[in-house]
Amino acid sequence: MLTKLFILSLLTCCQFALAQSNSIESIVANQQGVNTIVKVSLKKPIVKSPIGFSITNPARIALDFSDTANSTGKSAIDVNIGELRSINLVEAGGRSRLVFNMNKSLNYATSVEGNFVIITIDGSGGVATPVNSMGLPVIPTATTTSKQNLRDIDFRRGVNGEGRIVVDLPNNQVAVDVRQQGQKIVVDFMKVGLPDILRKRLDVADFGSPVQTVTTGLFGENVRMTIEPKGLWEHSAYQSDTQLVIEVKPIKEDLNKLTQGTQGYRGERLSFNFQNIEVRALLQIIAEFSGLNIIASDTVTGSSTLRLKDVPWDQALDIIMQSKGLDMRKNGTVLWIAPKDELLTKEKLELEQKAQIADLEPLKTEAFQLNYQKAEAFKLVFGSDGSSTNRILSKRGSAVIEPRTNQLFVTDVASKLEEIRKLIQKTDVASKQVLIEARIVEADDKFSKNLGAKLGFADMRGLSGGDAGYQLSGNQRVALTGNYLGVGEQTGQAKPTDSSYIPNTQFVSLPASGINGLNPGSLAVSLFSSAANRFLNLELSALEADGKGKIISSPRVVTADQLKASIEQGTELPYQVATSSGATSIFFRKASLRLEVTPQITPDGNVILDVDVHKDSVGVETRAGYAIDTKEVKTMVLVENGGTVVLGGIFQQNERDSVTKIPFFGDIPLFGNLFKTTGRTNDKTELLVFITPKIITDRLTTK
Repeated sequence: MLTKLFILSLLTCCQFALAQSNSIESIVANQQGVNTIVKVSLKKPIVKSPIGFSITNPARIALDFSDTANSTGKSAIDVNIGELRSINLVEAGGRSRLVFNMNKSLNYATSVEGNFVIITIDGSGGVATPVNSMGLPVIPTATTTSKQNLRDIDFRRGVNGEGRIVVDLPNNQVAVDVRQQGQKIVVDFMKVGLPDILRKRLDVADFGSPVQTVTTGLFGENVRMTIEPKGLWEHSAYQSDTQLVIEVKPIKEDLNKLTQGTQGYRGERLSFNFQNIEVRALLQIIAEFSGLNIIASDTVTGSSTLRLKDVPWDQALDIIMQSKGLDMRKNGTVLWIAPKDELLTKEKLELEQKAQIADLEPLKTEAFQLNYQKAEAFKLVFGSDGSSTNRILSKRGSAVIEPRTNQLFVTDVASKLEEIRKLIQKTDVASKQVLIEARIVEADDKFSKNLGAKLGFADMRGLSGGDAGYQLSGNQRVALTGNYLGVGEQTGQAKPTDSSYIPNTQFVSLPASGINGLNPGSLAVSLFSSAANRFLNLELSALEADGKGKIISSPRVVTADQLKASIEQGTELPYQVATSSGATSIFFRKASLRLEVTPQITPDGNVILDVDVHKDSVGVETRAGYAIDTKEVKTMVLVENGGTVVLGGIFQQNERDSVTKIPFFGDIPLFGNLFKTTGRTNDKTELLVFITPKIITDRLTTK
């Protein structure tokens, strides 16, 4: 029995020794620019980075070191560098966990170098870049230029009725912004893509959680998720490696409460029932309950009767201060409570002292090189136009604008120089460019039809067939030719000399008119008498024209965001203008195709266009000069990037019927067509204007 106990004890000691095979020796934190670098020194080297996760409420980052003990001798380390307040060390089950307590949720990255683990916390809110022990960025082993997509989006219901939205990220470095807007939760995933299968709206109302719908879509270069709960709820978010979980918890309704919900208070709940208790004693109770350090001013006096049931402690503190006219100022975990007037007076004195110090603070001069903006654009900022309301400098500050080198030379106190530096960093950025392509399509369909007739009479008495050179044979009664003048007027015809000869006479002449320079075709018929010396001539003429045409104009122009651009092509036409002295002067007017556009890129990646399109052409000629036919479209429209929209169209249809006839004879049924000319015109013209904007990025090339 003793042998078994000895063996069990030995195995336990071996397992304990194995669990303690590595240990955390020291933790050092420092500031590097806007980032916070934490270097964790271990006793032995490790192969891979520790497993980590983060939560947003409260803002924390946790790293788990397996088979590692805590040899620092501390369970908490106060840091107060950047947004990192403190670090907690917890050892349990043969592993150690580092918990970074943050002021706000930020992204982090880890790298391993021997027996050091370097944690980089990005203070700008962007994607964190891992660094080595020298503070230099670590070059990743594999890079990809294509945008990575979200892998999966899932919804689950918890055992207590909470709704969980689980998002599978492409990597653990994706920047995520979770915030509440009104009664919705908005989640932005920075610089990632979204597959078409995940671009949808999930209706999860049947799960019985506060979440009703989850809508995911593209938002510019990012992905935006909108969560719509109902009722009373509160939310939290945490991330473990590449998995992000947004949890929406229901708040149970208590009928004994006058109002429902936490209304922004998140402290632990307590109950008060005091009669005529001193305010300082109430503050002491809240300090002990919350764990905060509360300092009350000597002027905080009086007593209060208070009965509160199941309210957050921070709400109870707010009620006490409102009832007694108190206010507070927070510095870390210390609350200073005093009457409002006292706090305002103290802050006023501090501001006056700072203003006096600023009047005595030494001035510095710094040069700022502008890359994208013109230096003259800062005249309004510095008040160089004589306006004192636009000055960003102090009373003793001055600025010199150098347009030749595009530099700013500013002399002021250090705090003002820092403000100007931040202003230039935000404004001196490259503007995005937009390619605008317009297509102006003019289509016409023209149809014209004309019908006409000629009637004539000829007398051939005294003209022999041999003299005429054209002899009618036998019982011929009808002859067909191209026109009736061809009958009896062949080549070599002898001129009749008989005084009784009557020349060919046209007593009806209503031929079809030409169309666009085209002559009508004709059909002639001659009817002869039995003596073949008198005949009746009939000529029918007709012309039908059908034409279709299309003109496409496609002007293109590239311009910067919110900067007007124009492109024009056309002809200048002269015209005369009379002066007061009687002389004439020659002026010119343009008949041109012109596109004027001002683009504005919206935050969601669409484009607002202020467009003015002119399509002018040369018209008819007048005594003063040529007329100009104008067509114009002027509008403002919102278009998605790369999309096409029809700005407008003009449709014209011209139908006209005309009849020229001899009175009475032209109204005779059927035979009246021999005494009139008819014409019909049907012209259709249509103008359409299409426009397509494209935001030019580094990967987009235009042809």
